[in-house]
Amino acid sequence: MNPAVFLSLLDLRCSLLLLVTWVFTPVTTEITSLDTENIDDILNNADVALVNFYADWCRFSQMLHPIFEEASNVIKEEYPNENQVVFARVDCDQHSDIAQRYRISKYPTLKLFRNGMMMKREYRGQRSVKALADYIRQQKSDPVQELHDLAEITTLDRSKRSIIGYFEQKDSENYRVFERVANILHDDCAFLSAFGAVSKPERYSGDNIIYKPPGHSAPDMVYLGSMTNFDGTYNWIQDKCVPLVREITFENGEELTEEGLPFLILFHMKEDTESLEIFQNEVARQLISEKGTINFLHADCDKFRHPLLHIQKTPADCPVIAIDSFRHMYVFGDFRDVLIPGKLKQFVFDLHSGKLHREFHHGPDPTDIAPGQQVQDVASSPPESSFQKLAPSEYRYTLLRDRDEL
Repeated sequence: MNPAVFLSLLDLRCSLLLLVTWVFTPVTTEITSLDTENIDDILNNADVALVNFYADWCRFSQMLHPIFEEASNVIKEEYPNENQVVFARVDCDQHSDIAQRYRISKYPTLKLFRNGMMMKREYRGQRSVKALADYIRQQKSDPVQELHDLAEITTLDRSKRSIIGYFEQKDSENYRVFERVANILHDDCAFLSAFGAVSKPERYSGDNIIYKPPGHSAPDMVYLGSMTNFDGTYNWIQDKCVPLVREITFENGEELTEEGLPFLILFHMKEDTESLEIFQNEVARQLISEKGTINFLHADCDKFRHPLLHIQKTPADCPVIAIDSFRHMYVFGDFRDVLIPGKLKQFVFDLHSGKLHREFHHGPDPTDIAPGQQVQDVASSPPESSFQKLAPSEYRYTLLRDRDEL
């Protein structure tokens, strides 16, 4: 018979304390530090990665560090597999080449990656543990809504752009490519899918993808490329989901200003879809070649009364077209002049040439003066930029560069 083993009351308490501590101690994780040697491997193998681009001397970066680490700990408990979610950081002073690669213009910058691909929208929300954790949970949710009956399509919100995929099987390369694209573009379009018997009436020639544009009158468009070709599928869907003329709101204003391109804006009443359609058509007809030099936007007159006041307009004057160069604002003139061939294009060219700026300060260029007319130097000052105020704030970021004057 084995001798009994007795624990003292003190030993028993210590043992219980250690057990409780072991059970309830939260998971702690090390934030992955990225450098030129490991960045591609780590990001390419991560389903979702949130990367903090920071500088040690930046006070906003210093404030974010403990929050970022605690959010990582929270998420790690929910997604314990190594490559499900990665929280990583880049010291931009030590790795300026990486900062330049991802065009970092302020500290801290939080960028989201999916399987190595950087998403165009960075995280701009509240810097709290809860907000960061909720953001990652949202990114991990399924971006594609499954249809169980094709009749559900009749209930879609037709004010939004929708991409619908019809597949024989969910476990297929066609759907994996579709889902990957949806993960990237789900903020721009609603993604839906149907499988098997449900999708069969729409698969008369095999798996396919269709685009449903906003409105009830516009016809559907069918993707005719290879559904296993990610680049082709992505480019086609991006072209449909991201319109040439985007709406600016207070929610996306910071993102749009940070793109660094001047704004060509149509201010219109929300219900005035006719003016918006005219503007969209003329931008597509006259300015498609200028897509990389200026942002084409439209704004709700009621919501953006303040910028209108800057150019001495009110909602009663809408529709109004203006340029905001981030230094000054310039008014196009009468809206109906947009239908004059080349008129809108010349307005944009005059911005890039500096003519708008010169004429506001010194009157018409000599080339625009009629023969014999006296040239008079008229000093004036164009209204200051209004949308510049939506740019990243120095009270939230350390900003690294200023814009050139136009």
